Amino acid sequence: MSPRARRRPPARRRTRRPGKRRQRADDRLIGLLVAAALAVALMVAAVNWLLAHWWILIVIGTLAILASGGWLHQKRQRARWEAVRTRGLRYRLPQLDALHHSRFEDAVRDLLRRDGCRDAVRVGGGGDLGADVKATDPYGRHWVIQCKHRRNGLAGSAVGTPDLQVLNGTARQVHGADIAVIVTNGRVTAPAVTFAEQQRLHVVDRHTLGVWASGSRPLWELLRAVPPP
Repeated sequence: MSPRARRRPPARRRTRRPGKRRQRADDRLIGLLVAAALAVALMVAAVNWLLAHWWILIVIGTLAILASGGWLHQKRQRARWEAVRTRGLRYRLPQLDALHHSRFEDAVRDLLRRDGCRDAVRVGGGGDLGADVKATDPYGRHWVIQCKHRRNGLAGSAVGTPDLQVLNGTARQVHGADIAVIVTNGRVTAPAVTFAEQQRLHVVDRHTLGVWASGSRPLWELLRAVPPP
C-alpha cells in the first residue's frame, strides 16, 4: 500500500459540552441568590416585629444614652483625677536614685507634664541620638533632654564633657531643640559645666533636680539664661 493510503482520515472535532466549572458557578450563583432572599426576608420580618413592638426601641435608645453618659462621666472623672495627680507629683532624691534608668526618664517626662508640657514623651533607647525626653512647654519652646541616671547618686560616676558634646551635636541640629538640657541625679564635672555655658546648654545637677522634683515650680524657672518664649 502507498503511504497515502496508510494515512488515517482526520478525526472529527468533538462538540464542547458545558463543563463542571460552569455548573459549579451556576450553583454558587443560585446559592447566593437564595441567601440574599433569606437575608431580605429576615430583615423585613425584624422591621415588622420592631414596628409592632416600638417600645423596645425606646428602651434600647434609653439604655444606650445612659451607657454613653456613664462612659463620658467616667472619662471626665479619670481626666480630673489624672490632672490632680499630675499637679501633685513629687519625687524625693532617694526615690529617683532607686529607679531604673528607663523609669528615671519616665519620671523626668512626668515632671515636665506636671509643669504643663502636655506632649512630653520619652524617646530614650537605642539610637535616640542624645534625646531621652522631648517636650513643648506652654510658651511653645521645644525641649530636648538627655538623662544620666546614677544608681549611687553622688557616689556614682560624674557626667563629663563627652556627654554634653553628644547633646550639643544633636539637640539642635537633629531634634530642633530650642532648649537643650542634661539631667542627672549625680555629679557634673567643672569642665562640663564650663562647656555647657559656652554652648548654651543647661545642666540640671542633683541639687537642681531635688528642688524641681520635690516642689511645684516648673523647670524653666529654676534654670538660668533660658531663651524667652
